[in-house]
Amino acid sequence: MSRFSELRRLIPGITQRMPTRQLRDLARDGLVHRAQYPEVPPKVVYSLTTLARSLTPLFAELCRWGEQYMAKVCATRDRRDARRSV
Repeated sequence: MSRFSELRRLIPGITQRMPTRQLRDLARDGLVHRAQYPEVPPKVVYSLTTLARSLTPLFAELCRWGEQYMAKVCATRDRRDARRSV
């Protein structure tokens, strides 16, 4: 579970509007559970649903792919950028 402010701290420089919209969309799609508590100041807590947690193996595989190929991707990008700047 995470609070909105904790999530915003993880993404420096992002506007408040963008994560608000994304989290509401994810909740509407059934990937995030949004719990709002009647407190002052208002407290909203987000957590992943079972449906979202079912994506964990896919994200783990993407991470493995990134670890394996990121150096190659960066090298290709650097070569291409170097050609553009000439």
